[in-house]
Amino acid sequence: MPSNDVRTLLQTAVPTLAVGAIATVVSGVVAGGKGAIGAVVGTLVVVLFMGVGLVVLQRTAKSLPQLFQAMGLMLYTAQLLLLFIFLALLKDTTLFDFKAFAFTLLAATVVWVAAQARAYMKAKILYVEPTSDKGAKSEKTGQST
Repeated sequence: MPSNDVRTLLQTAVPTLAVGAIATVVSGVVAGGKGAIGAVVGTLVVVLFMGVGLVVLQRTAKSLPQLFQAMGLMLYTAQLLLLFIFLALLKDTTLFDFKAFAFTLLAATVVWVAAQARAYMKAKILYVEPTSDKGAKSEKTGQST
């Protein structure tokens, strides 16, 4: 993984994990041990779903840049569908507090998206590949008289 990709991943995952830790403490105080477990599971779901999506999208951008936008839309749609399936499967669980899970999931997702937007705004990524002019003679353009 190139250093820009790792930097972007770290700049998005660290704030998300920090919010997850805060949510775990708050959920533990409010809803007890099951609330803390729900917050941890919610944080892990966001980091895994969004992290895998970010890696897949960055690799697509490098190998098939013409498919970047379509791949992004398909990836986010697939993530939402997987998340809805995951929520439907865990709706009646007694392993953890579902409300703590849901609120943590929401908060962590918002923080991830905001941190990702900030990381991309701060990154100095070239969008045009500079060419090497060594050995190439300057070509004259226009009419020569």
